[in-house]
Amino acid sequence: MAVTFEKMIVEHLDQVLQIEKVSFPTPWSRDSFMGEILQNDFALYIVAMDDGAVIGYGGMWLILDEAHITNVAVRPDLRGKNIGKALMLEIIRQAVLRGAHSMTLEVRPANKTARRLYHVLGFKERGVRKRYYAETNEDAIIMWKDNLPAQGFKPFHAGRYNPKQPGL
Repeated sequence: MAVTFEKMIVEHLDQVLQIEKVSFPTPWSRDSFMGEILQNDFALYIVAMDDGAVIGYGGMWLILDEAHITNVAVRPDLRGKNIGKALMLEIIRQAVLRGAHSMTLEVRPANKTARRLYHVLGFKERGVRKRYYAETNEDAIIMWKDNLPAQGFKPFHAGRYNPKQPGL
């Protein structure tokens, strides 16, 4: 599998929405994604592609020198193959290229897999947003990664990712 990254466009949305629907209790609507990719000047959304298919996606807002991750998801049948890590590293790389010095995100306390990945990537837990997830009244853990790029950050060359490449 050779994963490549592209800027999300309208033509990706059918596949993105399929992943979104099976990944989150309250999935974003087509209109939400359309607003983000077509109207929000602070937003950048990318897709992870394999052989013409969207296998994951992620987005962020870039405001001054801070990046805020809005969402990240990988197709369920491809989870556990470091695609989420590759996607996060590409998002970090894109943030750095656009002048970000720090990055933040919110994550559900129960999402131990994501929390573990974020820790590996250098994010630190810095707070809690009470009842952040309206559909479940679940809190969110606020995580930050400062001083981008962090030590050990390895950008992907030419926007490509090979899961067999050492050091990932």
